[in-house]
Amino acid sequence: MDINVHMERGIATILQTAARFYLKDKNGRRFITKFIPTMQASAKIRNDYEQAGVHIPPFLIASVASQCNLYCTGCYARAGGICDTTMAKMEMNTEDWNRIFCEAADLGISFILLAGGEPLLRREIVEMASNFTNIAFPVFTNGTLIDAEYINLFDQRRNIIPILSSEGNSKETDLRRGLGISTKIEKVMEELGQRNILFGTSITVTKNNLDTVISREYVSTLQQKGCGILFYVEYVPVEKGTENLVLSKNDAVMLDENIHKLKCDLKNMSFISFPGDEKYMGGCLAAGRGFFHINPLGNAEPCPFSPYSELNLKTTSIIEVLQSPFFEKIRLIGKHKAENKQGGCTLLQHKWEVEKLIGVR
Repeated sequence: MDINVHMERGIATILQTAARFYLKDKNGRRFITKFIPTMQASAKIRNDYEQAGVHIPPFLIASVASQCNLYCTGCYARAGGICDTTMAKMEMNTEDWNRIFCEAADLGISFILLAGGEPLLRREIVEMASNFTNIAFPVFTNGTLIDAEYINLFDQRRNIIPILSSEGNSKETDLRRGLGISTKIEKVMEELGQRNILFGTSITVTKNNLDTVISREYVSTLQQKGCGILFYVEYVPVEKGTENLVLSKNDAVMLDENIHKLKCDLKNMSFISFPGDEKYMGGCLAAGRGFFHINPLGNAEPCPFSPYSELNLKTTSIIEVLQSPFFEKIRLIGKHKAENKQGGCTLLQHKWEVEKLIGVR
């Protein structure tokens, strides 16, 4: 299973989606014409490292904020300790993140997903990130803080791509995120659409909203509003008492089959599924195989759903993290999953093994 081939195909699909979306938009055409060659140059850098025996993932996840203005049910960031009011004074500053982004660019990393907490609370970091024109920064946001200033930034710097969180219809979104949140998201989508700004939607898929979010009607409605990228993230029960929301094996199969149909029917959209897509890539992508996670304090973690760390990016390079014994052992756990063809989240299933590696057990 050649992970690099699959990842490059996925990147190509996203770029094709952006190119089609911006075909009739002057600012968009100008952006994509310059951006595609930078993606090709980054891929070459990664390939050069690969030839030298060093695997560089094309993606990073950077949780730049430890604070959030919402309290969503089953939030992995709060459950995993990423989102904590006591952490604000310990967050990495703009200079720290700038150094990390510089290093990532030099390594050929193409996408850095900005998360949190609520990343738009760190406006100075989002603005700084926009200067890295050879990296795409999907910003996973609840959407409630998007104002005219942010809209202008998204318009002028198209490498900053807003990814709006939704749970399906308005009832399901408000139930998990708070009354009136769905209306605010709808308004933001309308404003982005009026400016021809590509945006995505991230959906946490549960037993409760599965039927809604995989329906052609729902996805087509998002597309009509200007959504070009759809992330399906299977719910991981990081919060006790929410196990009833987890997809069954049959549910996961239904999700996978419907995403395949949507990919065939809606060529102008990109669909990304976690962890569903991993079975086509030989297993878990965490710990640097496809990405790794940096928390607001700089701790290097295999994945947001596996918040364990031995190294910190304040004092350690990305290369050192990728080649660390801890990450190498985590990748072996992912390989074990691929060989045994298990479903679901690998690191959750093998949580005790991960904790044993760092001495928690």
